[in-house]
Amino acid sequence: MTPLLLGVRHHGPGSARAVRAALEAAAPAAVLIEGPPEGDALLPLAADEQMRPPVALLAHAADDPGRAAFWPLAEFSPEWVAIRWALANGAAVRFIDLPAAHSLALAGEAGPGPEDASAETPDVRVDPIAVLAGAAGYDDPERWWEDVVELRGARPAPGSASADGAAGEPDPFAPFAALAEAMTALRETYGHGGHDRDLVREAFMRLQLRAAKKEFGDEGVAVVCGAWHVPALMTATTVAADKAVLKGLPKVRTDMTWVPWTHRRLARRSGYGAGIDSPGWYGHLFGAPDRPVERWMTKVARLFRDEDRMVSSAHVIEAVRLAETLAVMRGRPLAGLTETVDAVRAVMCDGSDVPLDLVRDRLIVGDVLGEVPDTAPAVPLQRDLARQQRSLRLKPEALERELDLDLRKDTDAAKSRLLHRLRLLAVGWGEPATGRGSTGTFRESWRLRWEPELSVKIAEAGVWGTTVLSAATAKAEAQAGSATALAEVTALAEQCLLAELPDALPVVMKALADRAALDADVSHLAQALPALARSLRYGDVRATDTAALGEVAAGLAERICVGLPPACAGLDADGADEMRGHLDGVHAAVGLLPDAEGIGERWRSVLRKLSGRDSVPGVIRGRAARLLLDEGHLEEDEAARLMALALSPGTEPAAAAAWIEGFVGGASGGGLLLVHDERLLGLVDSWLTGVSAEAFTDVLPLLRRTFSAYEPGVRRTLGELVRRGGGTAAAQTRTDAGIPGFGSGLDTARADAVLPVLGLLLGIDDNELNDLAGVAG
Repeated sequence: MTPLLLGVRHHGPGSARAVRAALEAAAPAAVLIEGPPEGDALLPLAADEQMRPPVALLAHAADDPGRAAFWPLAEFSPEWVAIRWALANGAAVRFIDLPAAHSLALAGEAGPGPEDASAETPDVRVDPIAVLAGAAGYDDPERWWEDVVELRGARPAPGSASADGAAGEPDPFAPFAALAEAMTALRETYGHGGHDRDLVREAFMRLQLRAAKKEFGDEGVAVVCGAWHVPALMTATTVAADKAVLKGLPKVRTDMTWVPWTHRRLARRSGYGAGIDSPGWYGHLFGAPDRPVERWMTKVARLFRDEDRMVSSAHVIEAVRLAETLAVMRGRPLAGLTETVDAVRAVMCDGSDVPLDLVRDRLIVGDVLGEVPDTAPAVPLQRDLARQQRSLRLKPEALERELDLDLRKDTDAAKSRLLHRLRLLAVGWGEPATGRGSTGTFRESWRLRWEPELSVKIAEAGVWGTTVLSAATAKAEAQAGSATALAEVTALAEQCLLAELPDALPVVMKALADRAALDADVSHLAQALPALARSLRYGDVRATDTAALGEVAAGLAERICVGLPPACAGLDADGADEMRGHLDGVHAAVGLLPDAEGIGERWRSVLRKLSGRDSVPGVIRGRAARLLLDEGHLEEDEAARLMALALSPGTEPAAAAAWIEGFVGGASGGGLLLVHDERLLGLVDSWLTGVSAEAFTDVLPLLRRTFSAYEPGVRRTLGELVRRGGGTAAAQTRTDAGIPGFGSGLDTARADAVLPVLGLLLGIDDNELNDLAGVAG
């Protein structure tokens, strides 16, 4: 008798149930499983009470942790069921696939990515499930598999004792015999049908199988592997031939451990086989002791009720009836996922797909995150992170959640430090978010979401140190030495203050002072100053000594004040727009700096120079004037005079439009300024009505960009002001300027000019158009 070959579909609950039944019936002395042999030493941990799937074996190159591969296992994975059965029944259990040392080395040379260096590669030329489904008349492989395996379970083979009713139970080996026969036929038709690396893996599996047969005998060995490989394991080959296939394989030194996995990650196309579309549904099918459809509808109803949707028991009953009716109409043995989704849509969602998105996200896929015992091997950095997570009660979760921190509280400040240190180490567990509450410096908001790939990031970061603090410090010091741009060093200084890395800060500050002394580009200095100003503020919040940082920031501000006016002369449109952004950034930064050296007054002097120099682009002159006006250092009369000069008939329309863009553009409250100061609105209106038709076409895009940034209410108010002619002040402004119209009624000549175009758009003749114009008037 040959060894028991149990061909499975990875992550299939029907396959998992069938494997468990076959192992119970055969009671083998050894169970061989498709997986990396380096994981054999970790298999006993699968029996630990703290181990909760989904989990994954993680292998990474010892010298290059970024080169990694995962072998994920869910509760409904046949491999997991086989491991648990072997451990519970005292059977030997081993992995027999190609070692990770070879697969990682091969993945580094070419072929699939690191995550796909495991069991089933994604570039298989033939999908056996799809071929079998097509032969059975199905156009959906998933539906065929559900019908013949997941929903029916194991069925007795014709002519067997079980089928004849001798034992009253189905033959537990029949499904595997049928599947092996089908796969043999497919491989005879399509060849090995997959990546050439499959031949290498299968040669290694045969060698491992021979060794197990010598140790335990033919009848004492069971093999659990992808069904596609079963014919290859049944093929008679020589030891020499298999060793020849494996000769010369590259190899790297690897480390391996267990890591938590998620249902959402199982739904991606990687790891054991292709990703499955509905891990939550498969987990439900595997775990439901009976009445799976009724239990599923109850879960859906509970989810909807938690989201304040009105769902009653009657909805559940009707949804179950509809799902079962659809299954009968479609010739299915039991209502599957398609039928349950259709029933939920019709009964609980009133035919809408919008609530179904919640069901797909929370239940069909799900946010289940596995757990791994503390005794699992881990790099020291991982252990330190786990210790801090427990201490701060920051449990990793697969579901994204918001975290609001008050930095005045010691625990919240410690959480902030940890998250900032991890960001510096490129472990993106948390991302800063805009908080719902205060925007002050004592508040922080984060979005937290744990992804399995972060385990690889932690392994990579382990080269910097054994604790989060030491690793972040070492990496910051290394980055300070390698950074070439001034903005990089200032951003790093900001990170060091946020992460509270006192040992790294002197190194970063020295690098910052050196780069700042050598960099003469004003735009670089202007780009760097805001980060330094924020760093000073953060240092104040965290009670950090930032005296050296303040000196560098003050020196940068002085150099900007000297170099900015000449740097703004002669800029093209793109350069002027970029410099306007720097102008805003420096202005905000100066407001945060201590004014002991009179930096504020020097900066205001620079703004006055910029606002009055004809050689400076209009967008910068307008912006400088606006900043002075907002700070109360420019009188409204002077602002009106500057606008009148910028919009005078002798100014090119494009230059005038650029000045307007700088003065009232963007989301800086320029619209409200025009609403409350009708003198300025009158000046803009008089200039705009005087622009020639040819020039108007050129300036229109800039004007649209300027005014489209206003709030709808502001745009509506401006329109009303212009329509009714504004107030007395606006009318007087236009009268003083000798320009009639604004404040004195509608300019009917200009209005009549658009009527022909309006008639073409509405498709009406001149008489109807004149009647319409009369009604509007």
